[in-house]
Amino acid sequence: MGSPFLTLKDVHLTFGGTPLLTGADLQVNISDRIGLVGRNGCGKSTLLKVAAGIIEPDSAEQFLQPGLRVQYLPQEPDLRPYSTVSNYVECVFDDKEDSYRARFFLSELGLSGSESTAHLSGGEARRAALARILASKPDLLLLDEPTNHLDLPAIRWLENELLVSSSAIVLISHDRYFLEKLTNVTVWLNGGRSLILNKGFSAFEAWRDKKLEQENSENYRLNKKIAREEQWLHGGISGRRKRNVKRVAELVNLRQERKNASQQVGSVSMVASLAKSSSKLVVEVKGLSKAFGSSVVIKNFSLRVARGDRVGLVGPNGAGKTTLLKLLLGDMQADSGSIRLGSNLEIVSLDQNREILNLEETLANALVGGSGDTVTINGQTRHVTSYMKDFLFLPEQARSPLKVLSGGERARVMLARAFAKPSNLLVLDEPTNDLDLETLDLLQEIIADYPGTVFLISHDRSFLDRTVTSVVISEGDGCWVKYPGGYSDMLLQRSSNFSDNEHKASGSIPNKLKKFPTTTLKSKSGYKKNLRKLSFKDKYALEQLSKQMEKLNSEIKDIEHDFNDADLFFKFPERFKLLSSRLKIAQNELLEAEEAWLELEIKREKLEG
Repeated sequence: MGSPFLTLKDVHLTFGGTPLLTGADLQVNISDRIGLVGRNGCGKSTLLKVAAGIIEPDSAEQFLQPGLRVQYLPQEPDLRPYSTVSNYVECVFDDKEDSYRARFFLSELGLSGSESTAHLSGGEARRAALARILASKPDLLLLDEPTNHLDLPAIRWLENELLVSSSAIVLISHDRYFLEKLTNVTVWLNGGRSLILNKGFSAFEAWRDKKLEQENSENYRLNKKIAREEQWLHGGISGRRKRNVKRVAELVNLRQERKNASQQVGSVSMVASLAKSSSKLVVEVKGLSKAFGSSVVIKNFSLRVARGDRVGLVGPNGAGKTTLLKLLLGDMQADSGSIRLGSNLEIVSLDQNREILNLEETLANALVGGSGDTVTINGQTRHVTSYMKDFLFLPEQARSPLKVLSGGERARVMLARAFAKPSNLLVLDEPTNDLDLETLDLLQEIIADYPGTVFLISHDRSFLDRTVTSVVISEGDGCWVKYPGGYSDMLLQRSSNFSDNEHKASGSIPNKLKKFPTTTLKSKSGYKKNLRKLSFKDKYALEQLSKQMEKLNSEIKDIEHDFNDADLFFKFPERFKLLSSRLKIAQNELLEAEEAWLELEIKREKLEG
C-alpha cells in the first residue's frame, strides 16, 4: 500500500481552557471515502480545519503528501469579498481548462455566474462553493455538511458526482442516506479521541452502540471496584497504614482512571409542550391555485389533513413549498379555491433561518423570552438552567451570547424555544440542519409520538422516511400530488423517475440520464394509465439492460482491482488517468441503466398486479 495522502496523529487542541481534541487521529488513503461523525460540539469541524491547515493544533504529528491538491468546503462559505459568483469561482484558477470546468459546474448546479454574491441564498452560496472545489480536480476533498441548504435534486446530483470522482473524501454530514451511499470508512469522534471503523456508515450505528455498551459495562465494573476499595479505606485502614500504603495508592489510580475514562455524552431530552386538542379536521383545501405574474406555483390542488397527520412537503428550491404552506395555514390569499381550517388550532413554527435569533442575546434570555428565569412545559414550571440541560447545555452557558454557539447548538436553541410553546400543530421548516444524528433520532421520536399535527419541509430523505405519514411533492408546472407513506414509499408509487420531475420543476439541474422508452396511455381525465402488459420494446429493453448492467459491473470490478495496486498512481500515471476516466464513464452508464431498469421493473410489477 502506498503512503497515505494525509496523516494526523495524536491531535491535541484546547479552546478557552476546555480540551476539545485529546489525541484524535485521522488518516486518509487514496481510495478512502471517510464519514467523520460524532455529537455536535465534539470537534468534527475543528479536526477537518486542522486537516485543511486552517487551524494549528496545540500538538500533533502531521503529514500531507507533497504536491497534493486539497479542497475544503466550510459549513458557511464566505463569498463577500467577490462581487459575482463567477469572480468567486474562477479567481483561484490560472488554467483556462479549470475556468471552463468551473463554468460547467456552475451551469450543472443551476447558476449562471452573473449572480451578485450579496444577494445569494444559503443554497446558492453552497452550490457556488461546490462548483469551485469540484472544478479544481482535487486529490482530497474535505466536506463539512455539503448537503445543508441544498434541495433534493442538488443532493442527488452531488451524490452521483462524488460517487464517480477519483478524489479521496473526508465528509461530515447528518444525512444518513448520503453517508451510507458514499462512505467506506467511518471515523467516530468521541470524548476528544477518534475510533475507526473500516466500513461505511451503514454499519456504524450498530457498531457504535456495541462500543457504548462495552464502555458502560467497563465503567460499571470500575465504579464497583472503587466503591469496594473506598469501603475498605474507611472501615479499617487506621491500624494498618504502612502495610496498606500500596493499596491506597492503587485506589488513587483507580479514581484517576475513572476521571480519564471516556464518558458517554448525555442525551437530549426533548418534550413538546402540548395545547388542547384541535378539531379532528385540521385543514381542507379544494381547487387551490396561486400564481405570481405568469409563474404558476399551485394549480388546482386539493388536500384534506386530519388531526395526527404528519405531512412532508417535498420539492426543489423555488417550487413553492413555503407558499403552499402559507396557503394551507391561511397566511396567504389564494387566487382561487377554498380553504377550511379546523378549530382550536395552536400553531408553533420552526423557521430554518437562524437569523430570527438575536445573536447578542444570552442563551437563558433566548429560552425564557427575555423575562424571568423559568419556563413552563405541559403545566410544569422549571428553572431555565434545568430546561437547558435537556438540550445538552451546561449551566455555565446560561449567560453566554448566542453568537459563540456552534450551528448545531443554535439549532438546539431553536428547538428548545419551539417546544416550550404549547401547540397542537407543528410547522417545521428544515429542522434537521446542523443537528447531530443522535438529536435527529430523538426529534424523529418526538414527531412520531406527537399527538397533534405536523407539517414538515425537509430535504433529508431518511428523516422523511422516519417521520411522515404522507408526502406532498411538486411535480412541476404548479402540480402538487399527495402520496401516502414516506419518501421511499413515494418513489415507489410514482410512475416516472423522481429526479426527472424535480429537474423539470426546478429548471436548475439538467437531466442527463438517458431513458429507455416506456408505453403509457392517457385517460380522459388526463392521468396516465398503464397498459395491461409491457410492450415488446419494453421487454426487450429490460433484457438488454440486465445484460448491460452485468457487463458494466464486471468492468468496474476489474478497474477497481487494478486500483488495488498502490503504486499504480506513481509508476503509471497515464494508465491511472485512463482507468479513472473509464471508471467514471462506466459508473455513469451503470447508474443510467439501473434507473431505467428500475423504472421498467416497477411498471412491470404494477401491470402484473
